[in-house]
Amino acid sequence: MKRKFFQHCFLFLLFTLFLVSVKAQSYGLVFGGNEVVQDKRTGLDLSANEPLCFDGDFELKFDLSFFKSKANYFGYIFRMIDQNKRNIDLIYDERTIDNKHFKLIVGDKISDITFNIDLEQLYRNWYTMSLSFNVEKKEITLTVDGQVYTHKNAEIGNCYKILFGANNYKEFKVTDVPPIKIKDIEIYERNKKKYQWRLYGSSGTQAEENVSKTHGLIHNPVWIRTKHHDWELLQTFRVNGPASTAFNVQKEELYVVSTDSLITYFVETNEHNHTAYRSQPQHLSVGNYSIYSSTVQKLFNFYMDQKMVSTYNFDNRTWDKNYLKTIDPTNFGHINKFYSAKDSSLYILGGYGQFKYSGEVQRYSFGTNVWTPVKTTGHFTPRYLAGLGVTDRGAYILGGYGSATGEQILNPKNIYEFNFFDVQTKTFKTLFELKPKREDFAFANSLIIDEKEGIYYALTFPNHKYNSSLQLIKGSLDTASYTLVGNEIPYRFHDISSFADLFYSPITKKFIAVTLFFDANTNTTTVQLYGLSGPPEASLTGISSIIPPFHTGYYILIGLLLLLPLVFFFYKRKRKVVKETDATPTVIKTATEDVVTAEPIMQAKNHIKEQVSNSIYLFGDLQLFDRNGQDITKLFTPLLKELFLVVLLYTIRWERGISSEKLTDILWFDKSADSARNNRSVNIAKLKSILEKIDGCQISKETGYWKINAKAESIWIDYSQYLEIVHNKAKIDKIKIKQLTKIIQRGSFLSNVDYDWLDDFKSTVSNEIIDTYLQYAATVQIADDPEFLVELTNYIFYFDAVNEEAMGIKCKALVQLGKHSLAKTAFEVFCKEYKVLYGEAFRKSFNEVLS
Repeated sequence: MKRKFFQHCFLFLLFTLFLVSVKAQSYGLVFGGNEVVQDKRTGLDLSANEPLCFDGDFELKFDLSFFKSKANYFGYIFRMIDQNKRNIDLIYDERTIDNKHFKLIVGDKISDITFNIDLEQLYRNWYTMSLSFNVEKKEITLTVDGQVYTHKNAEIGNCYKILFGANNYKEFKVTDVPPIKIKDIEIYERNKKKYQWRLYGSSGTQAEENVSKTHGLIHNPVWIRTKHHDWELLQTFRVNGPASTAFNVQKEELYVVSTDSLITYFVETNEHNHTAYRSQPQHLSVGNYSIYSSTVQKLFNFYMDQKMVSTYNFDNRTWDKNYLKTIDPTNFGHINKFYSAKDSSLYILGGYGQFKYSGEVQRYSFGTNVWTPVKTTGHFTPRYLAGLGVTDRGAYILGGYGSATGEQILNPKNIYEFNFFDVQTKTFKTLFELKPKREDFAFANSLIIDEKEGIYYALTFPNHKYNSSLQLIKGSLDTASYTLVGNEIPYRFHDISSFADLFYSPITKKFIAVTLFFDANTNTTTVQLYGLSGPPEASLTGISSIIPPFHTGYYILIGLLLLLPLVFFFYKRKRKVVKETDATPTVIKTATEDVVTAEPIMQAKNHIKEQVSNSIYLFGDLQLFDRNGQDITKLFTPLLKELFLVVLLYTIRWERGISSEKLTDILWFDKSADSARNNRSVNIAKLKSILEKIDGCQISKETGYWKINAKAESIWIDYSQYLEIVHNKAKIDKIKIKQLTKIIQRGSFLSNVDYDWLDDFKSTVSNEIIDTYLQYAATVQIADDPEFLVELTNYIFYFDAVNEEAMGIKCKALVQLGKHSLAKTAFEVFCKEYKVLYGEAFRKSFNEVLS
């Protein structure tokens, strides 16, 4: 056991060294300054409880940066007040003519310390400022960017209030604050670190202090990390007609093209203006799109149905062509487009219209003003709702929704192919295929491509929902791996009435998401713009996000080595307590082996609360219990059971319910329209009568779709609880895993029911369960919890007996537990089942699996 313990310690130390060398994500505190009202300006009080006192020389260090494009750069960076009410202030004053905007104020006078840092550099970089106080020499020294500035004959106190930004402290209160960012504040006393405020939080008003726990207080905090995770609604406005958008990356300008004006949004200042056309209004229709070419520095709008491209003149505020009025629906909804500098052409890919998906490529030459179909080679499935990112060589195209034939009636589905279209050879090449981690999704119109780093960013959304949401993902250009980054953006998806796009500004390092929603009744488009600072963070609680970069890694390692004996003592003690308090071991038999465990998942203490009355169980056998706890499942005839399930599942899974037409297709496809209507009415009435026995459960058609309204506070539905867990993977932990297992221990999803339409639900549930377990397993070091991981993989095998990833985890966990023979047996059984299923031998050896 000692050997295993020290193996664990060695791995832990390696992991610690890795953290030491990792560069953290952006963090720190943003100060709301003169651009907001006084009550909303940010202040940081490091001495919130009592003044900070020092015995001798001391030093204040912090990192400083500025926010760009604010109207006013004037105010206090920090203010220090000693016990004799003497103040020392560092201010920034943009008004000075001597080009020395930073000034250290001592009392009522400007000290000898005045200097400047180029404002553009302050926008882009962090600068470490160090203010040293020498008591004996009565000197204050400020060091920044390799320059040293000294103020002599200074009266230095031994206790200070230290306040950054705005403050309300007695007669020293100030509200003038420049638009600054602060992080990594440290105070040293006689060269020994006494206080440290990293400011790597993401919420709350407490500035955590790491050395002596002398926490500071923040007024109106704006945490930098939240700006890298939480999308901010920047602008909402409404324009006339079906609008379209384009982005000028050089000027950081987003253009919204409407029927009567051009709206320009300025990323740098978060402002927009409307410029009315001098030419007659454009007759825009749904299916018009805009694109800005940085190569020729022109804004184009085009409408494929009329094969017309119009160019905007920014000087004259006119379009050179006007479209014909039309009320015909477009044949080119949600196309993808890009401008190619290689041949000065506009390329159009995919699209949807008249119940067909397009797999064609069309080209418009700006040299000849001619549209031509492009003869391509390689595979490209007809689709729409795909994402496209342009490069010098061509374009990457990711995902979408379509069918192999292009016909909407012939098995349409979500597509996850990642293709590259080469402009020179006119060839499509499929690079790989994504595997959705939860529900199916489609893509916003554009991808952000970074070939140098080998990554892309895309906005995804569940296209089967009206009340949908956009989720940013970061993926690799070389493999199918991707991660969710940032939080979700609300998005109303109503097919071609909705549109979403993604842009990136490398100057301000900001992602801009755009949503458009066209209301045909008012002939207006609602435009919403969202912003997210880059690089985006996957989580506000992940280790890589919150661990700041250390500069003393070797000292940390030495300290850990010295602590090993103490850690070993508590390790031994904990093992002893566990052995004394464990419950009787339970044997779980699986398809691969018998495993004895002292803490089976089935006996988790943190269960989801179950109830018998007013409950609906879909895992295992279908069961319904009324308000009195009586099983009413027997009241359902086979037809009523299927009617109930299809409406319930469509309500919970897709949120909007199911249409009468879809119900007819599923249940009464062999009957005439009148007969189907009568059957539906009769059985809906019977179903209502049964559901009245359950409190808060009714079937209705208030939204035009049949829905089962089930009040969460009254009814317990295991499927709803299940979805809450698997669709919120960012918060998956051991407790959630146990709760999920508690749900599925009744059996597989609707195990006693078999309908053709249900197969997709069952398959999705199995995939989601497997993905959730595997995602959690990926967050756990095998050495930390091998017993639990063995149990977890057993449940994965219940849904997928030949899951290779689960087998690898299980074998490694068993080896970690010292059960080498069981690990080898599990591998051999897996290989046998693999051979039976696939008709070929598993390609890896046991040693390769463990490596």
